Amino acid sequence: MSQLDKELRERIDEPASEEAEREARLAPADATAQMRIKVPAQRNRKLRTLLERVNADEGLKAWWHVANVNAVKRLGINDHSWVHIQIVANIGLRLLRILHKRGVEPAMVADYDMKEEDAEVVVLLGALLHCVGMAVHRDRHEDWSLFLAEPKARELLAGLYEEPELTVVASEVLQTITSHRESGRPLTLEAGIVRVADALDIEEGRSRIPFERGRVSIHSISAAAIDEVIISEGQERPVSVEIKMNNSAGVYQVDELLKSKLHGSGLEPYVEVVARIENEAEKSLVPMYRLE
Repeated sequence: MSQLDKELRERIDEPASEEAEREARLAPADATAQMRIKVPAQRNRKLRTLLERVNADEGLKAWWHVANVNAVKRLGINDHSWVHIQIVANIGLRLLRILHKRGVEPAMVADYDMKEEDAEVVVLLGALLHCVGMAVHRDRHEDWSLFLAEPKARELLAGLYEEPELTVVASEVLQTITSHRESGRPLTLEAGIVRVADALDIEEGRSRIPFERGRVSIHSISAAAIDEVIISEGQERPVSVEIKMNNSAGVYQVDELLKSKLHGSGLEPYVEVVARIENEAEKSLVPMYRLE
């Protein structure tokens, strides 16, 4: 076995997230006590208020805890904890802000004559609620997420919006949730952003392709091969996504997961994805992979 193969096997045998593994074994009150979502919200009053409410909501945090217990402890698959939620929320807001800066209008502005800050609320709340249905079951979890999210979204948005805007925002949040599934078909920029943000939580074994931890397969090997995801303003397209890999097996993650989530998201004209091999031994094999 080569040194590279040994390193990959060691990474596969590690939990997808040590924090998620520990949390799955905590008592509910202990698990929720450590949860605090942080995103850059200084310029958006509605976003700040929403964050305050979310971080004080023990029921929402309990869903995240049960979702992770189901995923990590009962099914033995990759992390679905609040850590995943925070990562998706931050990626989503970063994508939205880069696109807005480059002149791409979100649906809240284009379709309802509302503001960018309202699009940020939709993306954040969609990210926070997109997989709460994992607390019910892995199977059809997107449907259970819709079931749980509708009243919770209204509760969290109360006072920030009055009718009819309250129903508009809640409906757009629900679209982000249903559209993140494999067969989802986003109709808005915001829904496409949440879909792609979910797929980009792939650093250091955090693949969104469910795989059994400790089991060597193309899913686990490719997940272990992703070192870093860098999202920045692009040159040819508004958004550049650079994926740094230690092994060419990571191409499977890019081609099978990210490609399937990006295609049909509505973000295809705006996002450029490039994967680079950081391992010296493999540079001659696949030095760079560009997602088309």
